[in-house]
Order: sequence, then C-alpha cells, then structure tokens
Amino acid sequence: MKLSARNHLQGTVVKITRGEAIANVVLDVGGQRIVSSITVEAVDDLGLAEGQTAAAVIKASDVMIAVD
Repeated sequence: MKLSARNHLQGTVVKITRGEAIANVVLDVGGQRIVSSITVEAVDDLGLAEGQTAAAVIKASDVMIAVD
C-alpha cells in the first residue's frame, strides 16, 4: 500500500467495539492507545481482528499541543 500521507503509525488492534453502524477500533502504538471510529462495514471490508497489525493514518490540518 502506498499513501501520500506521512502521518501514519503502526500498531496492533487491541479492541474492536461494534455498534449499529460505527465501530471503535483501538490500536496500541508503542504503549499508547489510538482510537478510531470507522464504519462496521469498513471493519468487515478490512478484515480487522484483535491482535492484527494495522496502521493509523492521520489526516489533520492542525495538531495542537497543550501544557498545564
């Protein structure tokens, strides 16, 4: 797979919570968790399963940093 996006993180699927139309997919990326909400259809089309390696591809125009 080739993408123009440079913001991608490899991880492991640790949890998939399916709803009626949307599923939350949790990836463990180096001990940090990233949650993505995608359609249940996309989960099925991608064949996602817990324990599988997957990439989080991030498309954002802004990344904000905050401190206390």
